[in-house]
Amino acid sequence: MMKANKKILIVDDEPSIVLALENILLAKDYEVQKAYNGKEGLKTAKLFCPDLILLDVMMPFINGFEFSSLIRKDKILENTKIIFLTAKGELTDKKDGYSKGCDDYIIKPFSTEKIVSRIAFLLDE
Repeated sequence: MMKANKKILIVDDEPSIVLALENILLAKDYEVQKAYNGKEGLKTAKLFCPDLILLDVMMPFINGFEFSSLIRKDKILENTKIIFLTAKGELTDKKDGYSKGCDDYIIKPFSTEKIVSRIAFLLDE
């Protein structure tokens, strides 16, 4: 199966969400790394070079919008797919997310099926 080499980074300050996402992704044979704030996430992204990042918006140190902007300016990571997973569901929030470079924007709470299908679509699987 091709998925074994697809790498996904989860960046969220809510441990229960990180754990749930990690379990879902590991069950689908993705290689997973996790970070609990934007600062840690950026460091991890540079070392791990993920194919896709699942990113919360409201986090300490560096929020998701800033994080996404920084990733888009990084020559090595600029083409990494980014999915925002956030409780911020207003239209202006979504517009902000897409303007900062995300590839998809999913509102919490979300279904496992939705996450898995969006990831597969973005990673061309």
